[in-house]
Amino acid sequence: MIEIDFESLGSIGLTPYIAQQLLQLETAAADVFSARIVEIHGEWMLAHSGQSEYRVRALPTLGFGLAVGDWVIVESRPNNEYWISQCMEPVTQISRRTQEGKRQVLVTNVDTALLVMGLDKDFNLRRMERYLAIVQAAQVIPVIVLTKQDIAENLAEKLEQIEQRLPAHIPIVAVNALHESTVMVLAPWLRKGQTLVLLGSSGAGKSTLTNTLTSSAQATGDVRKDDSKGRHTTTSRSLHQCTTGACIIDTPGLRSWSPDVDEESLELAFDDIATLAMNCRFRNCEHRDEPGCAVREFVDADRLHNYQKLLREVRRSQQTALERIDERAKWKVLHKAAQARVREKRGDY
Repeated sequence: MIEIDFESLGSIGLTPYIAQQLLQLETAAADVFSARIVEIHGEWMLAHSGQSEYRVRALPTLGFGLAVGDWVIVESRPNNEYWISQCMEPVTQISRRTQEGKRQVLVTNVDTALLVMGLDKDFNLRRMERYLAIVQAAQVIPVIVLTKQDIAENLAEKLEQIEQRLPAHIPIVAVNALHESTVMVLAPWLRKGQTLVLLGSSGAGKSTLTNTLTSSAQATGDVRKDDSKGRHTTTSRSLHQCTTGACIIDTPGLRSWSPDVDEESLELAFDDIATLAMNCRFRNCEHRDEPGCAVREFVDADRLHNYQKLLREVRRSQQTALERIDERAKWKVLHKAAQARVREKRGDY
């Protein structure tokens, strides 16, 4: 029989719903306990019981990979060996597509995603729209956290840019991640039992924010002066307990961030475009140069360009291998035809 220690497990994100799901897992082993994956290092993982951390491995019978945030059942065996025998089906999953098109789960069982972006040269609205698309597809609440408020140039202008470009219902806060007041600013999302994840580029201030919100001491580093990019001081995902009773997952800056979404999910992050498109003259309008387009006049040109780029990525990720080969062949033919027209105009034969 699996026992649930609500008081201790609550400090690492246990909710009544998760407790109910854990109690439904069956196990024949006698010495078992519930835990949460807080770090992964190859085949070895750290699992937290709410009171202690254990170095664990997954039994081969589990049959699939685990992610930081997973709730599991751990079996205690002789010689201080601990094995994961079962994993609760995640409530939420945030994932991306690799360059090979494979799905990679980043974190699980997250309530809120703090989308971190620096108010220095890290400020990039296209990247933020990409984060929003992936997080909203996972049905996770997004909160945009703009860091480095204390050193920001043109703060009012940047706040106006992001407020005008992104949906009005997305919370946006600007903070100095080093200052303790940040805890008060983010308090609505830091209640006991809540799990948050930090997503952002290297150097945006994720580890600094983690240190401020928790009692951990994540390594932090300087950023390059020319582009404000960091040096990947965080190299793996890890879960930390906040002083408020919530817990937070810090993540490395991601160099490749292809969306693991479908077209319907992408429209959630670009709902203004989807709403306006209902008034376009043509149902299959691509909002480029078609007559009667109801989108181009009202949507920021760069936002529309970013949407179209993400849409192409989504469609490409859903193609089969043969469809990708056919598409490459088609573009090769079109490219050769274009080159031939250029040579003809120049008189090159």
